[in-house]
Amino acid sequence: MVQRFIKALAAASSALLVLAACSPQLGSQQPTSSASGAGSPSATVTGTPAAPTPSNVSSTPPAAPGTQASNTQAPSTAAAKWTTFKTADGTMVFDVPAAWTVKDPAGELAEGGGAFAEVRNQAGKVMATLRTNMATGSTCTERYPYEVLDSVDIPALAQGGVVPQFVFETRGNAATPGMYHTPAAGYGITSGPAPSGPDACPIFQFFRWPPNAAMFSASYDPENNATPGDPSLPYLERARKYRDTAEYADIKQMITSLRPVAGGRY
Repeated sequence: MVQRFIKALAAASSALLVLAACSPQLGSQQPTSSASGAGSPSATVTGTPAAPTPSNVSSTPPAAPGTQASNTQAPSTAAAKWTTFKTADGTMVFDVPAAWTVKDPAGELAEGGGAFAEVRNQAGKVMATLRTNMATGSTCTERYPYEVLDSVDIPALAQGGVVPQFVFETRGNAATPGMYHTPAAGYGITSGPAPSGPDACPIFQFFRWPPNAAMFSASYDPENNATPGDPSLPYLERARKYRDTAEYADIKQMITSLRPVAGGRY
């Protein structure tokens, strides 16, 4: 059952829309189309893809990310060289290991444009997806045990006094399964309040960004994310092990480097 869930989640991980949530609504628009999974948030994303520009990638050294958590790992040796990528719409940049690739646009854009970029590692595995100009809404009909494996503020993306965070978090455990009757984990940027108490709403990793909301995130999949240890270990134990890998350190550095283009639209 866990393997079926992981494969289904990976198919939809480009938008992380299979993970519903209880965070405050990020904008005035309500979702108008459904993503896979019962109780999932959804978004309307239509329009004509913008042509990618050859100037998207530069050799600019990565800017220092936001405040680092105490368990920050060193980037991998293979990804020691980094480049700076600018989205095709010219509004945002982020730093990426030079050996990784970015597809932009990665699919159909929202009406009115925006960014839609997909980052893959040397093996062609999707590490994260960036998308802006999203209409989102959230509901919370179920709650699950949770664990925050890592978190760090990203001041460069602050909107209206709210500073979003990069988080790596889990939902569910062996005693209380999460979405689709199995635990779940995901990493990305969120403007929602940090969970508290014994349980939390499903994962919802979206952050405030004009004109409504954006995402730069992915679900954790041990078949996609290179994780050490015995493959038969429980899913949540493998997620904890992944937190200490060089690949995860590269992903965290990449996502926390996201920032608006200086002098850009916003």
